[in-house]
Amino acid sequence: MAAILENFLSQEVATLREKGLFRNLRILEGCQLPKAIFDGKVVVNLSSNNYLGLNTHPKLITAAIRATQELGVGSGAVRTIAGTMQIHMELEETIARFKHVEASVVFQSGFTANAGTVSAILSKGDLIISDELNHASIIDGCRLSRAEIRVFPHKDLNRLEEILRETANFAGRKLVISDGVFSMDGDIAPLPQIVELAERYGAIMMVDDAHASGVLGKHGRGTVDHFSLHGRVDIQVGTLSKALGSLGGYVCGRRNLIDFLYHRARPFLFSTSHPPAVAASCLAAFAVLQEEPIWTERLWENTRFFKSGLQRLGFDTGVSETPITPIIVGKGDLAMRFSDELFAEGVFAQGIGYPTVPEARSRVRTIVTATHSREQLQFALDVLERVGRRLGII
Repeated sequence: MAAILENFLSQEVATLREKGLFRNLRILEGCQLPKAIFDGKVVVNLSSNNYLGLNTHPKLITAAIRATQELGVGSGAVRTIAGTMQIHMELEETIARFKHVEASVVFQSGFTANAGTVSAILSKGDLIISDELNHASIIDGCRLSRAEIRVFPHKDLNRLEEILRETANFAGRKLVISDGVFSMDGDIAPLPQIVELAERYGAIMMVDDAHASGVLGKHGRGTVDHFSLHGRVDIQVGTLSKALGSLGGYVCGRRNLIDFLYHRARPFLFSTSHPPAVAASCLAAFAVLQEEPIWTERLWENTRFFKSGLQRLGFDTGVSETPITPIIVGKGDLAMRFSDELFAEGVFAQGIGYPTVPEARSRVRTIVTATHSREQLQFALDVLERVGRRLGII
């Protein structure tokens, strides 16, 4: 390795260690379950995005096995050459029907769906107006587009309108973009008001519903359905990797949007398409969402129980409104120590600090799922109380 690179990396890693922010990857043994084995230790898992527990649902497993046996392990090409299989088209048509839109396109991940779409539809001479807490994939897409970027304070509708008013005569295209559910704080965007402002000032409206997919709206259709805004959001992004239990992301909207992304979205153009097993498991997941609403109901029952328990103990859970519930401790090294001591006592809740969140908002982030038992959640609350008091957090 070149000395200049080795010196840089050594210094950066040493700094992380000195600040107490260096983390080793937790290694999962077996399935991603509400009680799982990480680093050889059985723990209650509060760090998974597997909201509905669908990754081990028998219907998804059966669909994946059947597709592999019938269609092979991989697709063998990018979508625009020889890699578009009938099962990919079936999945995109299913998503479009589920979301009540004309069409959809599947990407390799939620990250590439966001970054690829923003950078495809906007370019130099255009304007993006983005919530300051939007996901990193949105931020990267904005930068890649080379459009002018204006950022408004989190959920600050007055500032959003000020920017829209200031740019009312902007010559290029304008895009207003927001997460539906914010991944670090668990709060929900004031989407009706944002949509109304975008309409009033002639801006394109885009929503990233990664953490709302399968969680909010009828059968988990997301924030657009949650707020009854069908037909008023131009671009919806969702994920297949969280509540759907599999892998990938998607964009949906009007037919012209999807046809354009087929031709201009770089991740779609230059990445091999999903293996048949992944597409099949996603198809099965959408069927489960509509046929077995009990999973979403259980998710929210568990969320209410766990969130009320944290608040009763005196933890600072911020502005969370969803199964994502941060426990804010204020210092990065304290968040990491809190996480490590929880793990030692049987609870996996990942510590998160700068640059993912501001140093003063460092936290452990907890996420409950539909498949957690009440006993597991009470055990986690008991451990959180014990460790939280020992560290002076409560």
